[in-house]
Amino acid sequence: MTIEVTVGEIEAPKRRRGVPGLAIVRSSAGLQKATIVIGLILVAAFVIMAVFAPIIAPYGFSQTSSDGVEFARQAGPSADHLFGTSVRGEDVFSRVVWGARTALLVIGVSLVLSIAVGVPLGLLSGYIGRWVDRVLVLFMDAMYAFPSLLLAVVVSIVVAGGQSSSFGGVLSAAVAITAVFVPQYFRVVRNATVSVKTEPYVDAARVTGASPLRIMFRHILANVTQTLPVILTLNGAEAILTLAGLGFLGFGIEPTSASEWGYDLNKALPDISNGIWWTSIFPGTAIVLVVLGMTMVGESVSETLNPVLRTRRRAKDGS
Repeated sequence: MTIEVTVGEIEAPKRRRGVPGLAIVRSSAGLQKATIVIGLILVAAFVIMAVFAPIIAPYGFSQTSSDGVEFARQAGPSADHLFGTSVRGEDVFSRVVWGARTALLVIGVSLVLSIAVGVPLGLLSGYIGRWVDRVLVLFMDAMYAFPSLLLAVVVSIVVAGGQSSSFGGVLSAAVAITAVFVPQYFRVVRNATVSVKTEPYVDAARVTGASPLRIMFRHILANVTQTLPVILTLNGAEAILTLAGLGFLGFGIEPTSASEWGYDLNKALPDISNGIWWTSIFPGTAIVLVVLGMTMVGESVSETLNPVLRTRRRAKDGS
């Protein structure tokens, strides 16, 4: 007796097409629509500021003079310095703008590295199982048990060779934050893989002699990564907070390497008691607005893509 399997039978179910963005705005209503619109505006402003930082910022992120004239230190907001100057004589507005570029680079690199490591390991662990699954789950659970900021600090010290004062660079900060996110992607993908690896289309692929790697990356991957856009958005907000925490504690990017909002907040602490508010309020506001925007987008995308939440919202609106 022979078993005939057509190509269509071994293909994984087609995912619903669509990119979170305008389609989600159109499918939203009421407060949720206002939330995602505001969130998208804040995120778009952050991205524009980061991409066009050399054009928007009037000075360099560590520039303390112009045309041979030194900037006044801790000068209040004025026409020449919209957000005033810092204790080192740097233009605060330029530091805030360049800090957006640093944050965007760190977010991008850390999320790409997290996906590149966490997703394949989750697929491998969930599909193969046995001792491979037990070892990976034990290791990831151990990492996940650490508070995120503490884990990032530990990794940053390791990357810096135990010398926190010399720790600098976007890539080094991104690696420290990657260690926080890898267990999250691993757990999501691993649990989803365990639930779909017994589906008929996976069994059909095995019958046709497909290799485990082909089954994992051709048939399973497309059906276990549907929640990643939501996680990516929320992790972007967490990455900014973690980066700011590292900078505030002195384990972040060196001021000579790039502008970083957490570092600026740390240096502005003595200014608060002296009534110098501009060196801390503007970097702090930038952190709050970007994190708020990304969180609003992430929560709205989650509610829109989650069929259970979407059904509840529609039932509530119709009642």
